[in-house]
Amino acid sequence: MNKMKTAVVIPAYKVADKIKDVILSIPEEIEHIIVVDDKCPESSGAEAVKLNDKRVTVLYHDRNTGVGGAVVTGYRKAVELGCDVVVKVDGDGQMDVKYLPALIAPILCGEADYTKGNRFMDFRALKMMPAVRLFGNSILSFLVKMASGYWNIIDPTNGYTAISRGVLDKLNPGRLSKRYFFESDMLIHLNIINAVVKDVNIPARYGNEKSSLSIPKIIVQFPPKLIQGFVKRVFLKYYVYDFNMASVYILVGLPMFTFGFVLGVLEWLDSLIYGTAKPAGTIMLVALPIIVSFQMLLQAISIDISSIPRKMDNRG
Repeated sequence: MNKMKTAVVIPAYKVADKIKDVILSIPEEIEHIIVVDDKCPESSGAEAVKLNDKRVTVLYHDRNTGVGGAVVTGYRKAVELGCDVVVKVDGDGQMDVKYLPALIAPILCGEADYTKGNRFMDFRALKMMPAVRLFGNSILSFLVKMASGYWNIIDPTNGYTAISRGVLDKLNPGRLSKRYFFESDMLIHLNIINAVVKDVNIPARYGNEKSSLSIPKIIVQFPPKLIQGFVKRVFLKYYVYDFNMASVYILVGLPMFTFGFVLGVLEWLDSLIYGTAKPAGTIMLVALPIIVSFQMLLQAISIDISSIPRKMDNRG
């Protein structure tokens, strides 16, 4: 397939009945398959050992750390083994490994540092996706785009990914979120180091398995984490590592918007409680900062969109 050494990392938790088929379907050209048994009550790792595949390395966690923790353990082992590209594949069989060469191709030819599967370009596959999951993914995807700065990624929550060794060396995997926020947190950290991320069209496969993701838990836990990640990214990229017009627009626009919004709420409450009619001057004092600041923040977003990390064209 290529001269670069590739590893596949499989976080294993409650996939004892599927992990053998996943491993057997991985192309022979892949040098290493790293299975991380995340304190699985079904001993998924033991099922992988039974295959007696020389490519397979099984690691065991003493406690459950979540999918992110398992992937990070796999990443570290792949680096130890001297791998150049590391692919993350779930052990439940939803990720079709026949697309693995397509997933790593942009990394091998230098077009990207990190690739993600994109389920949303295959309309036949979309029809198979549960409606609730599709709706939730659409909303979550937009929020992840905003937090991470990768506005060009269509399916940012997809967990079928590949990463280059060079980017792994720049990241501090130990600081990444350990559970289901891992994929989103990864994108935020990748943007901070200006890694190039690319979508690869790969349809998902949905069977009778039940998703372990809890929608109420996502609704409660993800927004605060996304806000925290967004603030961290903007602060580092626009005030520590660089300072440009987006920095100015945010620095001026955000306080101005807050002033207009808070004043507007106070004046509205005063009018509601005491029946006081507000003069045109007061209305303008509220409306003008909101309008101007809104335009500034839109300009900041526009600059952020145009600042998506891209590979430099060395031709000519």
